Amino acid sequence: MSVKLSSYVWDGCASAGMKLSSVAIMARLADFSSDEGVSWPSIETIARQIGAGPSTVRTAIAKLETEGWLTRTARRKGNRNASNIYQLNVAKLQAAAFAHLSESDTSKSDASKSDASGNDPSKYNGKGGFHPPESGGDPSVNSTTDPSSKSKTLCPVAVQPDPEVLITDNAIVVLQHLNQVSGSRYQKSKNSLENIRARLREGYSVSDLQLVIDLKHEHWNGNDEQYQYMRPETLFGPKKFEGYLQSGIRWEKKGRPAREEWDKNREWDVNAISKPDNTIPPGFRG
Repeated sequence: MSVKLSSYVWDGCASAGMKLSSVAIMARLADFSSDEGVSWPSIETIARQIGAGPSTVRTAIAKLETEGWLTRTARRKGNRNASNIYQLNVAKLQAAAFAHLSESDTSKSDASKSDASGNDPSKYNGKGGFHPPESGGDPSVNSTTDPSSKSKTLCPVAVQPDPEVLITDNAIVVLQHLNQVSGSRYQKSKNSLENIRARLREGYSVSDLQLVIDLKHEHWNGNDEQYQYMRPETLFGPKKFEGYLQSGIRWEKKGRPAREEWDKNREWDVNAISKPDNTIPPGFRG
């Protein structure tokens, strides 16, 4: 996290006429960034943290790039896209923050205590610029050590995991469970993982998907005609998965009884067709 860039964003972006949503996005990027302004959070992470939709975030970032506040570089991991790398325009952020300071101070300060540029010399940071007091002051002014280097050593910013990478990793766990239970050898291919990833994106857990695998194994095991459907596209397809899961939840609540026990102690079904009773009641002749 770069405290310096965060202060520049809050001091300068709003005063530059930027929309609140764009200011929030710049602030989140600054929070993820090094002091050089480099970060790579995913669109989904930013959207979740500022309470906006991914499309809104993409549109705002594109506009920020057009206006010169940042640049972005697309990257890939293997055959799939990964989160963009963002480079904040540190010079522009600094200029916006210092311009805001200059405008706010010249109207309040005594002209006799200011230099020709209208800036208060007492706020000079010794490096050709001024640090806005609203950010709490630059701790490097009275220190020979760069505090950012200490923060990087003692308290590094945790790298945010890419949600799609996490979903794929969990999908592989589910696929491995299917192979182990059914004795299959499904590979980590797009076709094998597609429906698993789709259900995980909908909010279902790894244990939910594993429960469906266990239920249908118990249900179809021993029946070759049915067991051929122990495959990802059948188990986790959008049309049947929810029904399988509800059956699995009921099955688990009953203690996961074996298949041969399923028909025992079943409640009477008025729609079931019963076998005819051929016994002769007492008192009647045959």
